[in-house]
Amino acid sequence: MTNRDKIVRLYKKYELSESDVFKHQHFTIITRSGIDKIQGSEQIKIQYEVVECRPDFAVVKAVAVKDNATIETFGSAKYGFGKEGNSATWYIMEMAEKRAMSRAVLKLTGFYELGVFGEDESEDFKRK
Repeated sequence: MTNRDKIVRLYKKYELSESDVFKHQHFTIITRSGIDKIQGSEQIKIQYEVVECRPDFAVVKAVAVKDNATIETFGSAKYGFGKEGNSATWYIMEMAEKRAMSRAVLKLTGFYELGVFGEDESEDFKRK
């Protein structure tokens, strides 16, 4: 089975619609609503831990559990663009949390290994 076949199977399993997924330059991206559908469908429980929180920078650790599988991952956000940062919003802690959540959900459900990312993970991943 090809990666494309695996991705299509996951789309169907989680009842993702065209509005939940889009193609980026090199990646397939799942929107916030798609991530929420997947999390709800799998009843993934996530605990967050603040690693660092400053006015312009935050790191959040997410510990996610699905059945007997547990994964730890991180999300970060720094206000600014390019070398200066990776977030266009001053809601730095919220952005770090969303990034951690996206990564945790996509890793636990097999999307990450197929090269599928969440739109919150990078300002570059926003739908045009």
